[in-house]
Amino acid sequence: MVERASGGLSDEAAAEILTRLKHLYPEARSGLNYTTPFELLIATILSAQCTDARVNKVTAQLFAEANTPESILALGREELESIIRECGLFRSKARHIIGACQMLLAEYGGEVPADFESLMRLPGVGRKTASVILSNAFDLPAMPVDTHVFRVSNRLGLVKGKTPREVEEGLKELLPREEWNQAHHLLIRHGREFCKARKPRCGVCPLADVCMSAQRDR
Repeated sequence: MVERASGGLSDEAAAEILTRLKHLYPEARSGLNYTTPFELLIATILSAQCTDARVNKVTAQLFAEANTPESILALGREELESIIRECGLFRSKARHIIGACQMLLAEYGGEVPADFESLMRLPGVGRKTASVILSNAFDLPAMPVDTHVFRVSNRLGLVKGKTPREVEEGLKELLPREEWNQAHHLLIRHGREFCKARKPRCGVCPLADVCMSAQRDR
């Protein structure tokens, strides 16, 4: 069950947080470089337990050589693993990428599908990855929940969720549908700039006065 945090934030308080985040990060967007839905799919698979900066470095080389399902498969597993090695977990990621490419060609005409259930069928694609693709590649309302969104949402008191799925559902209930895509990027940026995992910068955070965690710790 998803709950708002104890003493939960009102809709007005949530709207105030969103307004402030928009002011703080007006250019918030995906940190991954891509030009097509397929490139975003591959980049997002590679981003698991890896920084966007490292993924972008790897995909700059990969996409220069292969940026379609056909060309990825033509590389072969060994060459693909060699190129993506710096992203970590490269063997499992290569297996997922090859499997996704095979399914795209066999069932979707080589195109990345623009619906959640079809995306979830692809190897290496979970709820977060499917939501990232819908939101960023197709501009469809979605709420991807990564570690930053999970942490910041709970700390601010936007939702009280023990799992990414609970936080996703809580944010979708709390925020207007048309705000989901931008809110995802705003929460990520705030997690990177102020609400860090190990040492949150509560003393200088512009949201400290409306953050339930910061208020509780004072």
